[in-house]
Amino acid sequence: MWEFFESYWVALLISLSVLAQVGTTLHLLLNRRDSASTVGWAALVSLAPLTGFALYWVLGINRIERKAHRLRRSASQRRQRIEAALERCAREMLRLLSPRLIQLGNLGDALTGTPLEAGNRVDPLYGGDHAYPEMLATIDAARHSIALSTYIFDNDDIGRRFARALKRAQARGVAVRVLIDGVGQRYSSPPMSRLLRELDIPSALFLAPSLPIRSQYLNLRNHRKILAVDGHTAFTGGLNIRVGSMLSAKPKHPIDDLHFRLEGPVVRFLVEAFAVDWHFTTGEQLSGERWYPLLRPAGDSIVRGVPDGPDEDFDNIRRMMLGALSAAHERVRIVSPYFLPDQTLITALNLAAMRGVAVDILMPAKNNLRFVQWAAQDQADLLLAGGCNLWLTPPPFDHTKLMLVDDVWTFFGSANWDARSLRLNFEYNLECYDARLSAQLHRLVDRKLVGARRLTLEQVCARSLPVRLRDAFVRLFAPYL
Repeated sequence: MWEFFESYWVALLISLSVLAQVGTTLHLLLNRRDSASTVGWAALVSLAPLTGFALYWVLGINRIERKAHRLRRSASQRRQRIEAALERCAREMLRLLSPRLIQLGNLGDALTGTPLEAGNRVDPLYGGDHAYPEMLATIDAARHSIALSTYIFDNDDIGRRFARALKRAQARGVAVRVLIDGVGQRYSSPPMSRLLRELDIPSALFLAPSLPIRSQYLNLRNHRKILAVDGHTAFTGGLNIRVGSMLSAKPKHPIDDLHFRLEGPVVRFLVEAFAVDWHFTTGEQLSGERWYPLLRPAGDSIVRGVPDGPDEDFDNIRRMMLGALSAAHERVRIVSPYFLPDQTLITALNLAAMRGVAVDILMPAKNNLRFVQWAAQDQADLLLAGGCNLWLTPPPFDHTKLMLVDDVWTFFGSANWDARSLRLNFEYNLECYDARLSAQLHRLVDRKLVGARRLTLEQVCARSLPVRLRDAFVRLFAPYL
């Protein structure tokens, strides 16, 4: 009798394993768009069926696409986001400013489904010492609404200053909503989410993991940094909320960064991005004049929001980067803390350099993520051999995320040049056509280059064999770094 049951359970387990393997393989073939990724997952499922099956369905599946797609579609039906007059004005201004970039503007239209916005003011804010006081002052001046979304919101001196400012605004009758990433909130203990609950400030965690871990390698993070006040002033860029970004405080692990203050019609993009994420997380819809007031022109910048994430906005930022590289005529400058572009981006960078475009890439000499630095070292020869210039910037760790093309186009926001940002995270960037802003940011890059060390092909090739093997092995995991 026992022999019968033992053979029965063995047969059942074998049958279930085969069905799981076949089903997973079919799902791979029907849903994965990246051939290399498909082959990799298929090999893992075939060679280690149980482990591969579990890993694929936990890490390899985009579980947000359908929900986010329905939500985004309903959001776009709620109202007309752009006035025809402003759209025509933006097109005419772009034609006069740089006719060569009109096709790049067309690419943004096709990718995002939204037009360029004219009449905006964009001001760079250099690090937390410059940005935090501006952000806090704007919160203290709020009259109607505050939307704050961030990846990291530490429960430290800076974080508590923000929490107190939000509480003061709420006491004045301002509608306050705070969204923190479920992994990012665990970079401090106790987490800021606990203090916000104690202060009775409406807040939520985006896809909080059930396990008590804070690994930055968990998939599908909300990496966006958005502060929108009264629907007409916004801040975005690479800056998290933590004392480490206040260089004047002399933190143990100092971080240099770049953030931006925006006014004008483009603020609507940022409010809507927050509202979509907030609705997805809490089910609450943000609507009405307090969130979406009538926005008037505030400057001369032509700007468009470029959302990206594992939903219907998938691959927007990466394709925008590719389009900008193909449109460059004179120079491309890239500043990124985590620079691990895929082979397509590497080819595009090399082709731009081969056309005679000066391509300068700045990344930290000492990264705060050791694996990322090792993987970046392994691909450096591909970029250097193609004619790109690689520069290593000294401490403090530079968290700036910036791309400049020629003397007009600027691309900034939360996205890094790595697969995690461009394929897994929810990110938000802005493309901006503005010669004045471009000149400001080129001067910033010039200052960074003064203290930077240029990396040469000879130095990369001179790495010892153990180091080269280590770097090459780590680079195999680049899609998840």
